[in-house]
Amino acid sequence: MSALSRRLLPEADQLGLRIAERLREEIPFYESSAVVAFDEVVDSCTDNVRFILGKLAGDESIDLDRPRLTGTTRADQGAPYAAVLQAFRIGGRFIWETLVERAEPEARDVLLLAAADIWAVTDDLAASVTDAYRSALSDRARRDGQMRAVLVGTLLDGETSGAEQVWEAAGILALRADGDFVVVCAESPTAGAEGLPDVERVLRRANVTSAWRLEHDHQEGIVALRVGFGVEHLVGVLDELAQGRVGVSGVLPRLEDVQDGRRQARTACAAGSPGSQEVLRFGDRPLAVLLAGGPDQARALVDAVLGPVLDLPPDDRAVVLDTARAWLEAGGSTSTAAKALHVHRNTVRYRVRRLEEVTGRDLARPVDAAELYVALEAVRILGLG
Repeated sequence: MSALSRRLLPEADQLGLRIAERLREEIPFYESSAVVAFDEVVDSCTDNVRFILGKLAGDESIDLDRPRLTGTTRADQGAPYAAVLQAFRIGGRFIWETLVERAEPEARDVLLLAAADIWAVTDDLAASVTDAYRSALSDRARRDGQMRAVLVGTLLDGETSGAEQVWEAAGILALRADGDFVVVCAESPTAGAEGLPDVERVLRRANVTSAWRLEHDHQEGIVALRVGFGVEHLVGVLDELAQGRVGVSGVLPRLEDVQDGRRQARTACAAGSPGSQEVLRFGDRPLAVLLAGGPDQARALVDAVLGPVLDLPPDDRAVVLDTARAWLEAGGSTSTAAKALHVHRNTVRYRVRRLEEVTGRDLARPVDAAELYVALEAVRILGLG
């Protein structure tokens, strides 16, 4: 095998060109990339051919500097890791096919026995390039907030295809593998503004790792909880920073569950009162979360129960809704509701009777009172009051 490898080394330029052409045919990134020039791909493929054939030929002076440079360069160019890894698999297979094709018939049995050595060299090459790629990507991610946001997005949006890619992204973001996680969704006070200003730095001061992205109307993040800093501590920090509604998911035991956590956090955020700075955990107010998770159904409920009230003039509508809320919060006590509203209890009785007349419901019946309460929650969440 060493003699055959030495014989092929002078053809490294031609072999590198053929591999580059195959990459362009089989990998979409290399076919359409406006960042990586084809000549550059040919050069890196040629370097890799020289490395593999040189190692197989017994040349111990060959080092991995050039392949590592390829990994670093591809990371800086934004080449997807999957494309880089696929390129090395295709290149390794091409060299193996070439060795088999060029071997003398009587030497092919020996070549098959040496297959493990051939793939070991190829794997060493791929591993070195991968390490360089990851190192460069990590350095870039630490410097580049936009890059961090992209990686957070791959986790939250489910763009990772397996546990290995999840933890690769997590490693770059410095999210540790063990422990619990939560997802946070904060409403932006204005388009493109942070709903939790400087939250990553504030949490870092508490020795809590997190990673965030900012979209048009929401700021979303993944927070790694630690011993001594649970979700209750996190809610306290978020409460001090909140510029709008904030939703916090349930505790997630695996980072692979953050997509579900994102849905929970968004629903909890929507369950807060519009215009408030409430921080709401997903499990805290299940009825509100249920309504926020189905806004169309919540609106249909409002129309069915409180439609006639919403048709009243604005001042009358506000009086009726405020009285209904106060009466329900007081457990049906007219006197307690009157104190909360700063009116006479007879005024509350009159308003409650009017509410019953307008809605056609008898609030002495638990079912009617329950429907009214749920409809009022939907009004609050949808901002209709």
